[in-house]
Parts: sequence; structure tokens; C-alpha cells
Amino acid sequence: MKKIKEFIKTLVDIIMLPQMMHLPGSLAFFIILSIFPILMLIGIVASYFSVSIEGITSTISAALPSGVEKLLLPYIQAGAFPRNILISTIFAFILASNGTHALILASNSLYDIKNSSYLRRRIKALFLILLLIVLFIFMISFLTYGNQLFTYILKSVSYGPVNEVLYYFFAFIKWPIAMFIIYLAMKLIYVLSPDGKIYSSTTSIGALFSTIGFTVATAIFSFYINNFSTYDIYYGSIATIVTLMIWIYILSFILVIGIAINVRNYNNYKIKNMNNILKKNNNISVL
Repeated sequence: MKKIKEFIKTLVDIIMLPQMMHLPGSLAFFIILSIFPILMLIGIVASYFSVSIEGITSTISAALPSGVEKLLLPYIQAGAFPRNILISTIFAFILASNGTHALILASNSLYDIKNSSYLRRRIKALFLILLLIVLFIFMISFLTYGNQLFTYILKSVSYGPVNEVLYYFFAFIKWPIAMFIIYLAMKLIYVLSPDGKIYSSTTSIGALFSTIGFTVATAIFSFYINNFSTYDIYYGSIATIVTLMIWIYILSFILVIGIAINVRNYNNYKIKNMNNILKKNNNISVL
């Protein structure tokens, strides 16, 4: 109970930080700018790996708030993007990397790390967006075609009546496995984003918070949109865009809180190491 109270107090302190007034909004702005090129690139990569676009859209639509999927999903269709034109693909990557570049700047600001050169940050941003797209395609393929692949393996092994039990067991555990993969991806992003050496162990709590936060926030926001939202009354035809902007801002806020949690853990880790070094030196001097 004491740890829960301490964690809640830490969250409140983080939310009250001056950086929380502008970093989530700045990050959300660039993510919104980059989300459409990202979806186009997902369609391109999926078509290159012969992954069904229909399978991807059906899986994504189940995770997105109501109305948002109607705005975003058409961009995943490979035909919506001139994939045979190399320069357009490169331009899409550059646009999509604005989101990860903003994440790098937000991480540097919270860690109080000096920004590296613009070119180096851009190369890292491109690498991060490529990594995210590959992870996304893997996740969607795993969730969409995992059952079929597992069924094929069971048929080839042929354990008779045990097969059905194993099939339902896999269908049950594939979502926890997917959440764990998202958690590992968040850890990797949190470690790589800052322009400085960050210990992986100090990003575990922030990555866990963000993974759970994304899931819970999306579920609550989707429920609100489906049952209580009146955005269409105030905003009319652009209500879907407003919904997308609010959803992205909420996720960006959670993402920045995750970074701030990691910063506190990182600083505590450095202080602990420094104290250990001082104790060792004192013991040596006494001897």
C-alpha cells in the first residue's frame, strides 16, 4: 500500500512538472502529422510481405476509438499510395519520422541531455520509425494469423484430442503475449530515444505504465465516444478529426509521463551508484 501511495505521489509530481504543459502537445502535433504517412508505409510493407490488408484493418479497427478507424484505415490500403515511386516512399519516411524526432527531443528535455546534431537525430528518428513499422506488422500478423499458423503446426504434429485444448489455450494467451511484445517495444523506444546512454533497467516501470496506460486509456476513451460523446454536435463533419486529435494527445501525455518516470528512476539509479562508490572509497581509506 505504501508503494502505491508513493507511486501516485510520483505521478502527481510528474504531471505538475512545467514540461508537461507543452511536451505532450508538441509530441501529439508531430504524431498527428506523421500518422498518415506511417499508415501508408504500413500498407506498403504489408504488401511487400504479402500480409493481407483486410486482416490488418480488421485488427486495427478493433483497437481504435469509434469513428477514428473510418478516418485512418483507408490510408493503409496500398492503392492509396504510389508505392512504385521511390522518391514518394522516401518522402513518406521523412514525414513519418517527425513523430519519433519529436519523441527524441521530448526525451532529451526531460533527461536534461544536450541535443545531438540535427542529422544524427534525423537518422535515429528514421531508424525508430522503421523499427515501429516492422514491430507493428509483426504484431498485426501475430494477432491476425497466429491462430491459423498454430492450427497448421498442430495438424502437422497431430496430438489428436489435445489439439483443441492447445488451440484455445493459444487463442487465450496470444493477447498477453502481444502486450508483452508491446512492453518490450516501449522499453526499446525509451532506451534509444534520448541522445545519451540510458540503462534499460531504469525504463521498466515507465514502459509498463505506458503499455497499460495506452490500453486502458483507449478502452475508456472508446467507451466515452460510443456512449457519451457530443463532438458531432459542436464540430459537425470534422468531429472525427477532433476525436483523433484528443486520442493522440491522451496517448502522448501517457508517453511523456512514462519518460518522466524513467528519468526519476535513472536519477535514483545514478545516486545509488554514487553512494556505493563513496562507501567503497571510504572502506578502502579506512583499511
